[in-house]
Amino acid sequence: MEFGIFTVSDQTTDPTTGDTPTDAQRVKDILAIAQHADQAGLDVFATGEHHNPPFVASSPTTMLGYLVGTTKNITLSTSTTLITTNDPVKIAEDYAMLQVISDGRMDLMMGRGNTGPVYPWFGKDIRQGINLAIENYALLRRLWDEEVVDWQGKFRTPLQGFTSTPRPLDGVAPFVWHGSIRSPEIAEQAAYYGDGFFHNNIFWPMSHTKRMVAYYRQRFEHYGHGAANQAIVGLGGQFFARKNSQDAKREFRPYFDNAPVYGHGPTMEEFTEQTPLTVGSPQEIIDRYAAMREDVGDYQRQLFLIDHAGLPLKTVLEQIDILAEEIVPALRAEFESKRPAGVPSNPPNHADLVAKARAAGKVQGEAVAAADHWTGKTAEDDTEAADAVTQKGAAFGL
Repeated sequence: MEFGIFTVSDQTTDPTTGDTPTDAQRVKDILAIAQHADQAGLDVFATGEHHNPPFVASSPTTMLGYLVGTTKNITLSTSTTLITTNDPVKIAEDYAMLQVISDGRMDLMMGRGNTGPVYPWFGKDIRQGINLAIENYALLRRLWDEEVVDWQGKFRTPLQGFTSTPRPLDGVAPFVWHGSIRSPEIAEQAAYYGDGFFHNNIFWPMSHTKRMVAYYRQRFEHYGHGAANQAIVGLGGQFFARKNSQDAKREFRPYFDNAPVYGHGPTMEEFTEQTPLTVGSPQEIIDRYAAMREDVGDYQRQLFLIDHAGLPLKTVLEQIDILAEEIVPALRAEFESKRPAGVPSNPPNHADLVAKARAAGKVQGEAVAAADHWTGKTAEDDTEAADAVTQKGAAFGL
């Protein structure tokens, strides 16, 4: 199982000192955090994409491209890449370039984002958010899987005889996660293509996460990608750890109380009861997260948000060390001791995807989508899938 960290890149005042990092300092701190995570032996670093204050990570590929050259082993990813407001042609080119220069040490997560005004900023209509996500991703898959693309849709100008460059490394597209908090349509999309589904449940009760993951697993099996328990699932999480619970709560409380994302609302105790945020000793965090497989089944990736709310860099690096040295080894052993045979331990890496393509008789430069057992229709044209989404959305109260 993979364990790592993600950043939302918030630029928040430290409530204990009154210091607010500049844009430049926050960016440099995030790079230092990713490099430290690599040195500590974590598996994944992921960055979000935001285009508004107080967030600074507006260009994930720039940040990850730099980290390719300054890290050695860690998988570099996003959390998320905005599939709705970015041009799928640019996504295809940017992430194929990142794949090439990293020798495949990357993947990415597609998402719609959580900032409504971003849509008009990039000339899009938020009321079309789901439709944009579906159509843009269908085009992105074709741009990666086909050498020459003729395409016409609803939301961008047509393409005629277009080839995206560079081509994906070894003719195999990067592995893609679809990140969603509340949209069954996105879980359906992930299942349709046989991609990973990441439920970033940092603000949600486990009962909601359980339903979303169960739906994705059901649809993954329906589309013929494997058994439901073989679907590729990731979860978000948050923690703050010290040697004992009292010290952790005392140190983290002022940051929780003043954080723009959840401060001035529920108490820290209420929030930790209702969401995955865990503030306490390493053993308390181990116990809390080890229990999550009981609700969502065996999953493949767990990412933690730990560099937020104005926490100073020194503290964040200490949290990474606690995670890598005390929490991850125990969680990894716990998860793997209970994982059934045939259930993947990790999401596919580049070597796995190449092997799968070769086993399906595909060679470099040819489309590999056939290995995913879908018919060649785009997701938005699959009326059976659309009907299923409509019915499930009603069941979710959406």
